[in-house]
Amino acid sequence: MTGGIVTVAGGVMDPLIGKLKTLMGDEYNKFIGVRKQVSFLENELSAMNAALHKLELMDELDPTVKDWVDHVRDMSYDMENCIDDFIHEFSADDVKAGLIEKTIQFVKKFRQRLRIADRMEELKTLALEANARRERYKIDDCRPASSSVAVDPRLRAVYQEAETLVGIDGPRKEVVTRLMDTQKKLKVVSIVGFGGLGKTTLAKQVYDKISSQFTCKAFFSVSQRPDMIELLNNLQYKLGMKESNSSRPRKVDDIIEELREHLKKRRYLIVVDDLWDESTWNIIKCAFPEDGNGSRVIATTRVEGVAGAACQNDREGIYKLEPLSEENSRMLLLNRVFGFVHGCPPQLEDVMAEILKKCHGLPLAVITIASLLASEERSLKGWESIRDYLGAQSATNPTLEEMKSILNLSYMHLPAHFRACFLYLGMYAEDCEILRDDLIRQWIAEGFIISLHVQDLEDVGRSYFNELVNRSMIQPYKNVDGKVCCKVHDMMLDLILSKCAEDNFISVAYNYEGMARLHSRKHKVHRLCMTSIVGGGATYGPTIVVSLSQVRSFTMLGNSMPPLVLFKYLRVLKIDQGRPRGDEETRDLTAIRQLFQLRYLQILGPYPIKLPSELQGLVYLETLDIPDACPRTIPSDIVHLSRLSYLNVWMEEGLPELIGNMKVLRSLRISNSWVIHHSMKGIMGLGELTNLRELMIEVGLEKPELDALVWSIGRLCNLKHLQILGLCSKGDNQLGSLSNPFQHLEELHVSSLNFCRVPTWMGGLHCLSILDLRVEETSTEEVYLLGGLPSLVNLIFKPSHIPKERAMLDTGLFPVLEYLEFWSQEDVMGYLGFEAGAMPNLQFLTVHFIKEWGGSIPVGMEHLSRLQEILLKEAYSDDAIVSMFRNALSAHPNRPSVEHWSGKREEVVRI
Repeated sequence: MTGGIVTVAGGVMDPLIGKLKTLMGDEYNKFIGVRKQVSFLENELSAMNAALHKLELMDELDPTVKDWVDHVRDMSYDMENCIDDFIHEFSADDVKAGLIEKTIQFVKKFRQRLRIADRMEELKTLALEANARRERYKIDDCRPASSSVAVDPRLRAVYQEAETLVGIDGPRKEVVTRLMDTQKKLKVVSIVGFGGLGKTTLAKQVYDKISSQFTCKAFFSVSQRPDMIELLNNLQYKLGMKESNSSRPRKVDDIIEELREHLKKRRYLIVVDDLWDESTWNIIKCAFPEDGNGSRVIATTRVEGVAGAACQNDREGIYKLEPLSEENSRMLLLNRVFGFVHGCPPQLEDVMAEILKKCHGLPLAVITIASLLASEERSLKGWESIRDYLGAQSATNPTLEEMKSILNLSYMHLPAHFRACFLYLGMYAEDCEILRDDLIRQWIAEGFIISLHVQDLEDVGRSYFNELVNRSMIQPYKNVDGKVCCKVHDMMLDLILSKCAEDNFISVAYNYEGMARLHSRKHKVHRLCMTSIVGGGATYGPTIVVSLSQVRSFTMLGNSMPPLVLFKYLRVLKIDQGRPRGDEETRDLTAIRQLFQLRYLQILGPYPIKLPSELQGLVYLETLDIPDACPRTIPSDIVHLSRLSYLNVWMEEGLPELIGNMKVLRSLRISNSWVIHHSMKGIMGLGELTNLRELMIEVGLEKPELDALVWSIGRLCNLKHLQILGLCSKGDNQLGSLSNPFQHLEELHVSSLNFCRVPTWMGGLHCLSILDLRVEETSTEEVYLLGGLPSLVNLIFKPSHIPKERAMLDTGLFPVLEYLEFWSQEDVMGYLGFEAGAMPNLQFLTVHFIKEWGGSIPVGMEHLSRLQEILLKEAYSDDAIVSMFRNALSAHPNRPSVEHWSGKREEVVRI
């Protein structure tokens, strides 16, 4: 398809009509009977599709109309499956077969096509009945509700720092005061309040404010249905603990004992976010030893009984978060809508005040409604329609229902083609980290994104993601790897799941009873998320017969794997096996080869898996993402997957020799042992992949192979992200002598390569935002060359030898740099200096040095106006260096912290 939009109601109808048009083409002309049926179906479905798109714009549907929509959607899935079967059978002829085999195949396929023709006759009858019901219910006469508000769908750049939440200073100061008293025994402070009040935001603000005073710290979320083993494993990870090497399955008491041993004798700060019941707290608290060294725990919850239990009903330990004041609510809304505090047009003042009353001081409600108001271009009529909607919905409802109304209004104002993408977030578990680019690839695999003007689908997907952020529907951030991610507020997730249930869009099962309920429902399951909980994951047995043949997307979080043969028409398969629990049993996934419609395959987790010997039958596969070292052997025929655009796998054999055939590849991530020697054919073939946007490769090469790799990489003119890991031969590499490569490069990680000096061509990388570079020698001029990069935000610079003269960074250098990591074999402290105006956005400075400290420190650090933290990494311990930095920064307005890092994550000491 090259046009149209994908909506929730019509999301399957649009691709179905597109496939019907395909069947009308010359390739299928010989199937006269089928072609006739197809022509009829196309005409009937086009009329129904127009009605579906109109109904999508209505806030509420009459029950009879809603029933018709559900029926048409299920019928559309049946029709698409029938067509997919026909196309699959038609294209599966074995041209290499002999006469007898061909005769057998002919008879077999003739019967299959007769069966498909009969099935299409049945679908024709269903279409006639559906259109008859459409006319009987007068579907075409339905009109959108009068409260519908037009939304300006302009997209904006949104990856800017979020404003500090208005009104948080007082609560933050109060919680810090309660926590940081002179009490030496373990103390717990509970933050309790209504959903949407900002409990997590407040806890994070407090955590950031006082964490420098603790040697061990972690911030982790609980969720409503916690798997305690996974939860405690996550706490261990946040604390920087090493994973257990035990081969036996780990139990809760084992992990608690490990946590207690790790925290013993340490002063720790831990935030337990989003507690829902006392029983969960009673397990978690067992991991916190009482050593009388001033450790602190913060718990956030909506339940006052849980808050009291967490702090043992100490009245001073319970902080009840109150709604924003009227003035703070007004300031927050004005900030979001107009970008400044005082500036609301007079004609909007009254209606704004009425809208704010409906928000009851809930920050989430204010932020959500502000995003909606901002899209109205200061239109009095538009703002009044929003006020009237809230008044009609919440005149007799309590605060919780008013909050739901605000979130629902935000959903109803989403343009129809964003809704399927938004609801798809229901496939992710609560508090889950959602990678933007990964999410977009799933949207594409589901067919939610359609390019109107042959525009790049991933670019369209990013604009969709941006719009959801812009409307405060999702919360963006960057993870520890610098990747753009998002999370969904739990109240927004509740809205998503309720909408999914209404539209039969996504089904979620947590246990045996959940699967039984899915089986008993009227409508079939189209997208299924299976999530493990306490007591095990969803169970499959002879007493439950759930039809999974209609499932298009399946996400499994845990270890309860249903038979893949049930998912005949699966498009998206995502398996997250979680952290190791001592179970080394191999997962047999050879049945994947039967999922002929599969477009997206992701397998996460440490467990060994078994893949089929061949994958080339998966002709639609676009994403193959198996980053862990589970399948030691990847089928070599992946080079024949003509639609594969994203490949992230572990390959012990190195690059396939025929990798040059994979012209569609946009992202290639190859992990392996660093001692691997890629074949020369594979290395040279890499240079044929000129559509690559992202390349990450681990290598262990001698100079001839490395030179060949550099030559191939130099031909990849469209690269945006390049990362080379591993062990390479000594001596300069040819990458430094290339002529103006990578004009579109945004990230460059090449510290595993040897450069004699900073390559001159790096000065022309105007899009570069992240650079990790190691050189043998450097000079002030080369540092200035890097300082002229207009987009550089993150720099890790590793010169082996530095000149004796100090590099004084002038005004205008490194204009947007936020993070600088500088290290060398020599004492680098006396090399750096900062003039007023240099690095105006620098927030984090990390300095490595191996030889003994020479007694000097960078000058002009007081000019780094936004500096928050300095991290010192060295091979020995010296309190004098910490003291000097502290003294140099004593007058700095930000009072940045100084950390002395001696090699262990949990032993960082902040000054």
